[in-house]
Amino acid sequence: MAIDFHVSDEGIALITINRPERLNAMDAEHYQGLSKAWCMVRDDPAIRVAIITGAGEKSFTTGADIKSFLTAPPDLSEMWMTQRDQLLNRGLEVWKPIIAAVNGYCLGGGITLMLATDIRIAVPHATFNLAEVKRGVIPGNGGTQRILDQLPYPVAMDLLLTGDMMDAETAARWGLINKVVPKEQLLDTAYGYARKIAANAPLAVQAAKELAVRSREMDRATGLRFEAVINRMLSMTEDAKEGPAAFAAKRPPQFKGR
Repeated sequence: MAIDFHVSDEGIALITINRPERLNAMDAEHYQGLSKAWCMVRDDPAIRVAIITGAGEKSFTTGADIKSFLTAPPDLSEMWMTQRDQLLNRGLEVWKPIIAAVNGYCLGGGITLMLATDIRIAVPHATFNLAEVKRGVIPGNGGTQRILDQLPYPVAMDLLLTGDMMDAETAARWGLINKVVPKEQLLDTAYGYARKIAANAPLAVQAAKELAVRSREMDRATGLRFEAVINRMLSMTEDAKEGPAAFAAKRPPQFKGR
């Protein structure tokens, strides 16, 4: 039982929720491990992009382990420990791109985790639902806050209020995921996306992600000004010189993140 963490020479971090005997459901220990993994992705300059997946072929993650949370809820005092064991979907700011490789069940907290990622690939047998209302609670860690940003209103409310399943093809049709691929191609496809991203200028990639995410909470004039300021900053970096130089020399750029 673990959160496995591996970084390739290309600067791609692979995070694997490794608890297949429980469909990769997460107890407090696993949530702590996942929080540490996200912080490593955020803080290590050698990492340019991350992939999150689940161990085995049945489940990405089914979110919180019901046996350890709903049957023994934490003390109410923990409501105000808002910075402890922060998660990507709980508000931890990680501007490096995150790719979800959904290898099966993506249920409850699995969806709320996926909603906080940037690119999503799924196998044909992947299924998605937000069934918390069937358990007497609501989707936490952003489930009610992000779903309307990413699906049309009636589709989102169907998921949120009925708790019914959505299959992979339907999820792709509504844009909840990018594409559906055979299971043997899942990680190869995720790494394909990751390599394309890792080859780009890392500061520009992170800036592009942050600007796009923050645009949903800013008025247009403020967003345009913020965009102009960041672009001016990036124009003074070494990478901004390397990009045109590589293009002129007809060679791949060697971006350093400086």
